[in-house]
Amino acid sequence: MVADTQDQGSKCTCPSRKFPCKHAIALMWLFVEDAAPFQDADSPAWVSDWMGRRRTGAASAASKGAGETRSLDAAREVTVEAPLDPTAQARREAAAAKRAEETRRSVRAATDDLDGWIADQLRTGLSGFLSEPGERCRSIAARLVDAKAATLASRVDEMPSRLLALPPEERIDGAIAEFGKLALLTRAWRAAPDDPDLRRDVIAAESRDEVLANADAPRVTSLWEVLGERVLTRRDGLVSQATWLMNLAPDAKQRFALLLDFFPVSAGRRAAAFVFGERFTAELAFYPAAAPLRSVIVKRDGSTDAPGAWPDAAADPFADLAEQALATPWRIETPVLLPERRLCVEASGHGWWREIDGVAIPLRGAPPTLAVGATLECAAGVWDGARLSLIAARTNWGRLGFDA
Repeated sequence: MVADTQDQGSKCTCPSRKFPCKHAIALMWLFVEDAAPFQDADSPAWVSDWMGRRRTGAASAASKGAGETRSLDAAREVTVEAPLDPTAQARREAAAAKRAEETRRSVRAATDDLDGWIADQLRTGLSGFLSEPGERCRSIAARLVDAKAATLASRVDEMPSRLLALPPEERIDGAIAEFGKLALLTRAWRAAPDDPDLRRDVIAAESRDEVLANADAPRVTSLWEVLGERVLTRRDGLVSQATWLMNLAPDAKQRFALLLDFFPVSAGRRAAAFVFGERFTAELAFYPAAAPLRSVIVKRDGSTDAPGAWPDAAADPFADLAEQALATPWRIETPVLLPERRLCVEASGHGWWREIDGVAIPLRGAPPTLAVGATLECAAGVWDGARLSLIAARTNWGRLGFDA
């Protein structure tokens, strides 16, 4: 990136829509704090080209503000805005309420359309739906986007990817489960359209700043371990980067946390922000929900080597999952902490998490060869109602990571 000290212009390769971006602001801040580390050097060709193309405009802008003085102290000063006129404030609140009501009516109509679309897929037969899931889901997703139900539209648009990842013999059951969760979600939203958790799953999620400013957002300060990361390219041109954390406090009520970020495919693959297995003390703010999971980091200390064993898993972890399913039955997947078991693979290549002589749970995908037969002293994964995706495990020969 490059910044022009004459008129504070900048150019950066990041995909931020804000100008200047945070990288440019940081660079200019460093220059104001201490200019000594910045030395004269030959500019790259693209920097010289950018400076040459904008020099005329920069000169005019510089002459316009020639009489102004700028300093870091002035930037740090807190400006107190004049209070808004009560009449103007009332008009703003009335306009905001009107927009919210229009959005609510539009989304309600869209959820009715989605229910009708689901009924049509069931009436005409799921075999026909599974023969062209992409085209059918894309058509209703476009209508949901037009009706301002953006999150719901993304979920429907990604449904074919989830179904086609299943073995062919399980896709009909998977489609029924997907339709059932969508129906539950739309009915729950119609019953409580102002619920923040439901609004997040139907319309849009709050921004990071809104979560940090929300007094009702649960906050947890603890020692966290990075379990793993999952990076997926979505059909809408965005890449989702999900990082799973586990609270190492033995009596924690909030066991898992999910850090979720999105960026354009055109930005290329980003480097991981965390090292798998690292531990750090941090305060996390969770998005308000019946079963909080997604979160943002409020304050983080450096990585630590502090000892801390994984907490003990419940003897029957799926009983806890059943309780969470009653609270949010439309959730696509739920994290779970698993007790000691083994991983097995059948001749067809399907993997299983199972007791020596007892229950067996199917895995999504085959486990790594080195993990087969190893004793999983404790494992963390996500359960989608049919299959288990392992994220990380403690084995009798060390920590093991999986492609979540």
